[in-house]
Order: sequence, then C-alpha cells, then structure tokens
Amino acid sequence: MSLPALGAVPEGATTVEQVVRHRLSEGVGGLRGSAEAAAPTLVFVTVWALRHDLRDALVAAAVPAAVALLLRLVQRQSPRYALSSLGALAIAAFFALRSGKAEDAFLPGILFSCTLLGVTVLSLAVRWPLVGFIVGSATDDPTAWRSHDGVRRLCQRLTMVLAALYAVRVVVMLPLYLAGQVGWLGITKVALGWPLYVVALGAMGAVLLRGRTPLDFDDTDASDSDQQEVGQSGPDRAVRGQPPLTSR
Repeated sequence: MSLPALGAVPEGATTVEQVVRHRLSEGVGGLRGSAEAAAPTLVFVTVWALRHDLRDALVAAAVPAAVALLLRLVQRQSPRYALSSLGALAIAAFFALRSGKAEDAFLPGILFSCTLLGVTVLSLAVRWPLVGFIVGSATDDPTAWRSHDGVRRLCQRLTMVLAALYAVRVVVMLPLYLAGQVGWLGITKVALGWPLYVVALGAMGAVLLRGRTPLDFDDTDASDSDQQEVGQSGPDRAVRGQPPLTSR
C-alpha cells in the first residue's frame, strides 16, 4: 500500500504516527552506527590526554573509523555510517592541523550543530519542518507530505524536539571550546552524541505513541468511480443490456 504523502506504508500500519516512526528508524544507524561515530572521538581524547600530540591523536582516531569501514565492506553492508564517521574525522583533522590546536578538532561539529539549529528553527518558522523531508525522502515527491495536515502537524512537533537537541549541544559545547577544554569537549561530544540522540528519539517516540492520526487515503479513485456510476445511468446501461433510465 502506498500513499502520495507518505510513500510506501509498512505492513500493519494504520496511523500516520506508525508510518513516521518506521521512516525515522530507517535513518538511524542503530547501536552499531552510533558506536562507529563515537569510537574515533574516544580514541582521540584518550591519546591526546596521554601524549598531548595532535598528529598521534588524529592518526589513532582514524584506526577505528577505518576498521569500521573495512568490516562494513567485508560484510557487504552499507558503509554509510562508517563513511560519515571517517569524513567527519577528516574535516576535524583539517581544522586541528591548520591551527595546531586540539580543541579545533571539535569546531566543525559545533558549527554543524549551530547550522542545524538555525535550519530547524527556520523550518519551524516557515512551517516546512525539517523532519518532513526525512519522511518525504522515501516518496517520489519529497514535499508531498505537506498535503496531509496530520503529517505536517506531526512533523512540526518532531522538529521541535530536534531543535532542542541541537540547542543543548551548542549551549554546552561552545563555552568549552572557547575555554580550550579538550578533555571535557571529548566527554560532552560523546555524551551529547548518541546518548542525547536516544533521549531525543525517546521524546519523539512519546509523541508518536500518543498520536492516533488516521491514514487518509486519496479519494480521487472513489470520486472517479462515483462519476462512472453516474455516467452509466444513460447510454452505458444500454451497452450492458440494461434499459436506459428515462425521466418521468
């Protein structure tokens, strides 16, 4: 079954919330994807704390990212999350090596959170919530979800949760970056990574579990069939061997 605003509907889904919950779960890497994202940061902070050598810390951080990518390829699984981790590490290394400051390895992530915070708040203000595009990514028309009032309102509430997540990251990590607290930056980056994301998913799950928005099917087909029935009250009935209806 497929709906224009939601794309393919999972088997057994009867509400908008169930479809959106399934769609969001597809975009999360699960425990393994979260571990692949956190491991390079943990290694970087550990090596930096022991040796205070920026290059050694960056090289060591690249090892778990490379191993995760290799395992994904050997197991013929999607390397998306491993590649994302490796790409983020490469960008962090560029910033840190250019300035020679270890705290600059965390600057791209902070800037990214600032950008996402701005985007989510703007999307809420113009009523094009960011989560809607995640839902629409599985459909032929990524903006079709706006035609369904229930989906649009639901995505608005879920995007508020995302905005709160990014706001917490910026408020906590930016002062630590300005203070040059590398150790605390590493700890908070991990703590405000997948653990905070799990909390956000829990909040989203509460919203999705409480909601009971029905799936509204496109009534175009029904309208067309009604028109066909009306049209068959004339000559079409004679074609089928039935006398046409005449007015009295």
